[in-house]
Amino acid sequence: MAAPGYFDVTHEATTSSEREVVFEGDSIHRRKSSLVPSTPNAQSNAHSARPSHQRKTTQCFVHSLLEKYNGIPMKHHDASYEGLAQERLVDKDPHSHADQSHHSRLLTKKQISDMAFGIRELSKKLAQIRLKLNVRHVFILAKAHDEALITHAREMTEWLLTQESGYRVYVEDTLEHNDKFDAAGLVEKDTSYRGRLRFWNNKLCAEKPQTFDIVLALGGDGTVLYASWLFQRIVPPVLAFSLGSLGFLTKFDYDHYPETLGRAFRDGITVSLRLRFEATIMRSQSRPTDSRDLVDELIGEESEDHHTHRPNGIYNILNEVVIDRGPNPTMSSIELFGDDEHFTTVQADGICVSTPTGSTAYNLAAGGSLCHPDNPVVLVTAICAHTLSFRPIILPDTIVLRAGVPYDARTSSWASFDGKERVELKPGDYVTISASRFPFPSVLPLGRRGGDWVDSISRSLQWNSRQRQKAFKEWGS
Repeated sequence: MAAPGYFDVTHEATTSSEREVVFEGDSIHRRKSSLVPSTPNAQSNAHSARPSHQRKTTQCFVHSLLEKYNGIPMKHHDASYEGLAQERLVDKDPHSHADQSHHSRLLTKKQISDMAFGIRELSKKLAQIRLKLNVRHVFILAKAHDEALITHAREMTEWLLTQESGYRVYVEDTLEHNDKFDAAGLVEKDTSYRGRLRFWNNKLCAEKPQTFDIVLALGGDGTVLYASWLFQRIVPPVLAFSLGSLGFLTKFDYDHYPETLGRAFRDGITVSLRLRFEATIMRSQSRPTDSRDLVDELIGEESEDHHTHRPNGIYNILNEVVIDRGPNPTMSSIELFGDDEHFTTVQADGICVSTPTGSTAYNLAAGGSLCHPDNPVVLVTAICAHTLSFRPIILPDTIVLRAGVPYDARTSSWASFDGKERVELKPGDYVTISASRFPFPSVLPLGRRGGDWVDSISRSLQWNSRQRQKAFKEWGS
């Protein structure tokens, strides 16, 4: 039983099914991309009812907290709870691609707004409480090619295995036969370690993310981004130790890891929910007509024709989506849409669509604004725009952006997601970007939430650092 003022978050690690939150289809009006079949031969039915599923408890860390509000009457009705009231928990098949109704890009405008309000309300509550976790399965993430980090990973693994709580520790499978990590030598020290030292791979992270109670990241911000990349949907709380260069996302000092982990497991943790984007690549399908216009296909006369594009990859990202000219020597031409409106045609080296967390990364280098991670916004910044009037723009997180390559573009463009999975976008292809329903839970030091972000930009970027102006001397002194 948890102490008063705590939430207990526990689950069975052996459960193989994946749960998530979906929304009731209270509106038949959906965006054009929601009418696209998942495969070219799939039969499309825009207004068909969603399949019924048996209600079960969610395995997602964030959604398990959202579930606590279900059925609880509120003393004062607040619009922020509309999203929570509309949610229903269902059991989904993670391998099924036939039903894509759970993707954020398919939600109505009201559903996206309610979802964003609900997650923001939960984030505010998490800032005021400690979460008491029943930690049994610990996931350790470190760069497998960095000898110094391998040494730290082994040291932390051995410390966890020696604790009386009987933690099961997961390290990357590439370390199983690594001489520096020496897993065999570690097991020889105590035979009880054999069943408790385990190894993870990408498949386990994708298919059974609910296995892990907490992620311990050893490295820099890139290691935290890799954790987000590994856990594309359900993300365990991530506690990051600073062993890299900058450290916007790494909040803890590795030298004090025994005290840090002991306190976190014993007294609880404070969590910040970081907004992630769901980005979907939409491929243009061949058609008999010779003349095609991307604007008409997305919002114009042909917008109701659902045979123009098909999905070809979905990514949940923590920092940014970048669409650029790639290896082409000439600048890119990119059509930018917001909801059902054509914003503008961007002539530039590329465009960066960033989360508030990613505002200190590529967005900042491209001239975008710094943004506190609690702000519910989307930052759009052109990369070396060919016009002086294109200024960075900040949009609400309830918008659905689409950025595509027009059919008459001279060259193709390239898209990257958190600096990974670089994909070519040919003329007619576009990327849909919307707020993800799977935010990133980042563990913060207890009692330091308020000034944590300002401290990080002051320390890492030397923000507004200058010599103080001298005061005037009094006359006659």
